[in-house]
Amino acid sequence: MLDIIGGFETLFSNPSALGFVFLAAFVGIVVGALPGLTASAAIAMLLPLSFHLGPLSALAFLYVIGKSGRYGGSIAAILFNTPGTAASAATMQDGYPMTQQGKAGKALKTATLASIVGDYIGEIILIFGAVSIAVYTSRFGPAEYFAIYFMAFVVIGSVVGKSVVKGILSTLLGAIVGLIGLDTITAEPRMTMGIAELEDGLALVPLLIGVFVVSEIIVQAERAAKQGLEESYKNRSDEPDDNRMTWDEFKRCVPLMFRSSLVGSFIGMMPGLGSSVACFVAYGEEKRRSKISDKWGTGIVEGIAAPESANNAVSGPSMIPLLTLGVPGSTVAAILIGVFLIHGIQVGPTLFTNPDSRELIFALFACGLLGIAAYGIIGYFGGPAIGRIIAYMPARLIYPFIFLTAIAASYSSRASVLDILIALIFGVIGYIMRRTDFSTAAFVIAFVLIEGAEEAFRQSLLLSNDGLLIFVKEPVSLAFLLLGAGVLVFRTISVLRSGKKSETTTEAATSS
Repeated sequence: MLDIIGGFETLFSNPSALGFVFLAAFVGIVVGALPGLTASAAIAMLLPLSFHLGPLSALAFLYVIGKSGRYGGSIAAILFNTPGTAASAATMQDGYPMTQQGKAGKALKTATLASIVGDYIGEIILIFGAVSIAVYTSRFGPAEYFAIYFMAFVVIGSVVGKSVVKGILSTLLGAIVGLIGLDTITAEPRMTMGIAELEDGLALVPLLIGVFVVSEIIVQAERAAKQGLEESYKNRSDEPDDNRMTWDEFKRCVPLMFRSSLVGSFIGMMPGLGSSVACFVAYGEEKRRSKISDKWGTGIVEGIAAPESANNAVSGPSMIPLLTLGVPGSTVAAILIGVFLIHGIQVGPTLFTNPDSRELIFALFACGLLGIAAYGIIGYFGGPAIGRIIAYMPARLIYPFIFLTAIAASYSSRASVLDILIALIFGVIGYIMRRTDFSTAAFVIAFVLIEGAEEAFRQSLLLSNDGLLIFVKEPVSLAFLLLGAGVLVFRTISVLRSGKKSETTTEAATSS
């Protein structure tokens, strides 16, 4: 408790970081509300700013954008029937019908309050969970860490996306790309194709910008997603109760928001699952429990409160694997690794044993708590206005501007033309992966993790007289390896069963 109070003291003694918290709250909402542009894309594009900011300011800015961006996606989902982010896809089920009924104000305020509740519960779990877990992970050696990395690769590859095979291939591709550069032991060039600039490996910033931003711009240009947004919410009610969440509705939704927040928090701690899974799991579970399940999907506040509290609750717990193990639980956490590395901070359990980094982390927790309040106030009173402005902004102006900004951001990190080329190449690769249902999230997380995994693997072998047997002789590493294998088997069986069910349903429909 004293640590978090100290975190607030550190934050309020740093005016720059404090300012970036409020700026991030606004920027994240706007970015999330733009159909198709995700918080991950915005963070990737703004990552070069980290070079020019202090550690706390940089981390606070991008961390709070991740939080407010998740909430901002609900604005597009409710007003335009277009999810601003994948995490808000379930919100459309009841959000847009409420807009059509003239209750856009009620829907937006419900989403805001649910997001605040979910995010605060998730952040509290992060604060207490990270510290508790770090006590145990600080005892791990190279064998245990490699087993954790292996488990993360298997879990992320098998769980993210519809296909286990494509998920694993996406992970392998990310790992291979991450190995480009000098060998960590022999210092021999690997897969550099004779290009000296690649000996340091592919730069993280242009690769992220390519995969998340450039590919998204190509998708949006193809979809022409902004067409017809103006007409989607002109029908607004003048009744006061249609433009706010009433006290009775709030009381009715409190238990639901609490349950959904716990669901989202649990899913957030599982590497690779993320907000998009949490929102649909919570929506489906609460619809199943509801006494008026037949009304879900017709425009009720419960159908907004459940997914919004769940997807925002993911934000904090998804940082637990990153801060305690160095393994990102989401794409946002994977990008934040870049910020830590830029400022020479090693993620993992040592964060909580080193006094300086411990102070920084608790100040970051304070930024998260303040950022939730900031985006909540901005969204509650300004959400409709932000949606109205976005509705009248033509795509032919928005996305070319974002593209030029992305190119400038790619170049600015190292002032290298090669980085622009990398961004463009991986923009095309990211687009192809999206179109063919390969996982960009698994690709990026594997790219970030492979360096640490290789280092842990080689250190383990150097310390062992039994070769690969070291990974099964250590009980903790064996447990993580078995857990990864178990998840892979379970996921494969689930996919095969769902495939058989769909085939049976199709055959039945054809015969009838």
